Formats: sequence, structure tokens, C-alpha cells
Amino acid sequence: MASKRVLITGASGFVGANLTRRLLRDGHRVTVLLREQSDTWRIDDVLADLDVRSLDLLDLAAVRAVTGEIKADWIFHLAAYGNYSWQEDWRQIVDTNLTSTINLLEAASETGFDAFINTGSSSEYGICDHAPLESERVEPNSYYAVTKAAATAACRHVAAVRDLYIPTLRLYSVYGPYEDPRRLMPTIIRKGLEKDLPPLVDPDIARDFIYTDDVVEAYLAACKPASTERAPIYNVGSGVQTTIKEIVDLAREIFCIEKTPVWGSMDNRKWDASVWVASIGKIEKELGWKPDTSLRDGLSRFTAWLESQEAMKEHYRSAATARA
Repeated sequence: MASKRVLITGASGFVGANLTRRLLRDGHRVTVLLREQSDTWRIDDVLADLDVRSLDLLDLAAVRAVTGEIKADWIFHLAAYGNYSWQEDWRQIVDTNLTSTINLLEAASETGFDAFINTGSSSEYGICDHAPLESERVEPNSYYAVTKAAATAACRHVAAVRDLYIPTLRLYSVYGPYEDPRRLMPTIIRKGLEKDLPPLVDPDIARDFIYTDDVVEAYLAACKPASTERAPIYNVGSGVQTTIKEIVDLAREIFCIEKTPVWGSMDNRKWDASVWVASIGKIEKELGWKPDTSLRDGLSRFTAWLESQEAMKEHYRSAATARA
């Protein structure tokens, strides 16, 4: 594939860092937009290979200046706030997820691009008793979900009125290297390596876990239009629902943990549900994408990555200690 000019927001985040690294390996010219206060621990070792621009996406003039200069072929919009339970500032959620998206859309559409890939969320659907199709009406049930659904609608509107290709990837529960140490999977691994288990919510809470490498492949697959639809929405998940009990049972097997789980020792989150699974037929049919990594393999690969990097092991251990 020929080298592309690429612009990424959210490169210092979990999924963004993995995508950034992959694009560099593939030989693309990558510009990342970072706020001055961004914590870059996930990409510190590749910063020298990146064109780093420090700006606030709320500053439309600054965004216009960069998009006009870079003239990116591909734009990956991953900047987000509110998807973690400890991110509760409603105004910041609106600013990051909606206003920033509108600014980037406005600036980029003036310059033009081949593909603008927006990052949506499975939470846009709200609580469902089935695997929702992309065509279904959304029922967002959190501030985060409301703003992500609004951002998706904004992308679809701009794509329609300006005839631009702006797909949205609705991500399910992504896990893997560089994930926030406070999340479930890193906590399960860290505790598992100590032959221990963390505090746990209701065992019947369910999620659709998808390994980060598979998600990165979905972003790359979305760069080329597969139909005449200018703003397609694609669910990105494994298509397999897994309960917290099944995760814990798998971890106990992998790490040889004898300790018995203490269910309900951690409060459920208000958006937790017993049904949460992706319908991935559309992305398989149109983009030829499907996940390659089973939950067992993903958990093992994540563990091997963490075990092989002393600096990361210490970072994850320190972050967990600081939280405690």
C-alpha cells in the first residue's frame, strides 16, 4: 500500500496508541493532535517518529490551520472522554465528544480527505435485550452515550451534505496492550499473576470483548469505501457475549488461581447489563473484516506483552497502587 498522510486525534489513548503504532509500522506519515496536558506514556517511545501538533480541538482556527497544512488522506478521530467510570465531568464530555468532533469535521471538510473514520461506541444503543443492528434506533443512557450518538449523527449529516466518506466504528469492549491499568482486563491480569482476584461485580454482567489488534484492523479496513453509502456505521466486536463469571473462570484457569471469587464485592456501574453483544454481519459482509483473536488467546497475548516489558509492568503496578 502506498504511504498515506494520516491525521489522528486521541493517539495518546489506548486504542489510538495501538493504531498509531500500526500506521508507523506500515510506513505512513502520521501527524497526531495532542493537548498540552496529554499523558503520552503509551507513545513516548515513538514520539520521535511522529509529527506532533499541540492544540486544543476546541480551537477551530488552530484545527483549521493544521488540517489545511497536512491535507491528510486519512483522518482517524479517536479523541474521547467519559468512557471510563471515573470520567464524569458532563461539560468536558460534551466538549471532547461532540464540539471537538464538529470542529474537526468542519475544518477537514474544507480541505478534503479520502476517509474520515469516526469512533463511535456500543453504548449509543443503550440497554438492549439482543445484538442491535447498525440500522436500529439508538437509546443512549449516559452522558457519554448521548454525546457519542450526537457525534455520529453529525458525521452522517456532514457526509450527506458535502458528499464525503465518513464511516463510524461503534466499538464494543476493547482490551489489550496499553489499556488503562484501572480497567477490568489489566486488573484481572495483574491480580492473576499474583494468584489473586480483584473485587468483582455481579457475575451475570456481560460484555463483548474484542482484542485491540482486531480493532486496529477494522480501522484500516474502513479506510476504503465498500458501498455507495457515504456514512456507514459498523459494529466492531467479537460477536460473542461473555459474562464476568466466564472471564473470571478463564482467568482462574490460565493463572492457576485457587481463590474463590467474591461476587458483589464491587458495585455494578449504572450502565452494566446482562446482555451486551455485537452484531457484526454488516462489517463482515461489506469490509471483509472479522475478529481473529479468541478471548483466551487475547488474554494470553496481553499477559505475554505485559510480562515482556519491565517498564510497563512497573507502570501498571504503580497505577494500581496509586488507585488503592
